[in-house]
Amino acid sequence: MSFPTQRPRRLRGNPTLRRLARETRIAPQDLIYPLFVRDAIEEPQPIESMPGQVQHTLESLTREAETALKLGVRSLVLFGIPGGKDPQGSGAWIDDGIVQRALRRLRDAFGSDALLIADLCLCEYTDHGHCGVLDGERVDNDRTLEIYQRIATSQAAAGADVIAPSGMMDGQVAAIRSALDQAGFTDRAILAYAAKYASAFYGPFREAAGSAPRFGDRRGYQMDAGNVREAVREARIDVDEGADMVMVKPALAFLDVIRAVAESTEVPVAAYNVSGEYAMVKAAALRGWIDERRVLREILLGIRRAGAQMILTYHAREVAADIPCWDEMG
Repeated sequence: MSFPTQRPRRLRGNPTLRRLARETRIAPQDLIYPLFVRDAIEEPQPIESMPGQVQHTLESLTREAETALKLGVRSLVLFGIPGGKDPQGSGAWIDDGIVQRALRRLRDAFGSDALLIADLCLCEYTDHGHCGVLDGERVDNDRTLEIYQRIATSQAAAGADVIAPSGMMDGQVAAIRSALDQAGFTDRAILAYAAKYASAFYGPFREAAGSAPRFGDRRGYQMDAGNVREAVREARIDVDEGADMVMVKPALAFLDVIRAVAESTEVPVAAYNVSGEYAMVKAAALRGWIDERRVLREILLGIRRAGAQMILTYHAREVAADIPCWDEMG
């Protein structure tokens, strides 16, 4: 009888060996926590399609941030829901806009302990729901860039450490970098949504942020799900324009894209574990169909294995609280 000379099972024989040989790990500092803050509400508003998530008031946002920080999640990305909207999305750049007020509040409360990331887009602020200003029913790329510059400098002045443009306009990183530098914010980083796909996985977010387009769709500026080389091109363009980090969004259906971007760029790569991915896990867990803790562990490890150094996830707080117990799962 012939016996194997290679025995990989030796390293799986007990929990200590498995932990010692583990190639990929998740820590709270690898996570970025997306938070919604809404103007003109007195109590947090639950988001039906995202169990456990809410549209925050400034007060509840501060409490949630404090809890996350205590768990080791120090990076927060803010999405604002304004009290009113207009065709230009002016609520995105005014000094007393909801995100600007939230940034100042969190900066005053936590100082440099929190890394504050401001999502930069117009879809939550325009009455038509598109990510830029319109020329008829078409998004005008270059006019939109001028507005993105105003938003970026406003967010930086309010205390954002990182500006994260998500509108997928051509030239957005170069325009924002130029505006930040001219305004004296040379130390503010840019996390570019470099490969943002026109995805069905965004549905719950659009409820949460009130950002669904009133007509048409976003396929004219967000990417087609069949393309990988285009994602690499987009990421390289953003790096050339001054992006300090690049992002792939969504994550789970685009793990190959995360890998391709990570292998083709030299800057840190982020992946966004988006609202639809979150909602599917929560819905299945609520029905008892999956072990939520183990599924989350596998999802986040998979995103990290694909090449993401940081993960934006709505699970951030619960995962950070549970990470000390992950070794017990194997």
